[in-house]
Amino acid sequence: MKRICVMCGSSEGRNPAYGESAQELGRTLAARGIGIVYGGAGVGLMGALADAACEAGGEVIGVITPDLADLVGHEGVRLERVDTIHQRKARFEALSDGYVALPGGFGTLEELFEAVTWNQLGLHDKPVGLLNVAGYFDTLLQYLRHVQGEGFVRREHVDGIIVEDEPGRLIDALGQYRPVRLGKWW
Repeated sequence: MKRICVMCGSSEGRNPAYGESAQELGRTLAARGIGIVYGGAGVGLMGALADAACEAGGEVIGVITPDLADLVGHEGVRLERVDTIHQRKARFEALSDGYVALPGGFGTLEELFEAVTWNQLGLHDKPVGLLNVAGYFDTLLQYLRHVQGEGFVRREHVDGIIVEDEPGRLIDALGQYRPVRLGKWW
């Protein structure tokens, strides 16, 4: 993999482990020569990720819209400015070979579910992973099993989301990903 799109919060969250994991992921990707594509902000987990990767000599590309431009604030990031969130997500897809979600809010979750949905629909064959810091995604994963049990998503699509709690293992698993092609409907 050449680059991974990392989706995460522009807030730090309440648990210091979130920021520590964002920094560890940034350093680990840089050490492995894998670039980062992300939302471009210099605050919260996004800032921690980008700063750590830049300090470790990694490639970092931020894609930002005008309404979020006031969140930019660090050196070493190649910044791409686009007009809309839709263009931003299209650039994420075009520039990256896979996706990783760290803790975050609605934006992170929306980007995560779009990447998973695009896999389900066959619009891309890129791995999607969760860095499950301090069990952050445990209840989301339980909910996805509920959705599966209610007949709205297939087991294979839920199983296709790679979940690890340590950055190195997650990156290794992303590299081993093989897409599952199923019919779109039951």
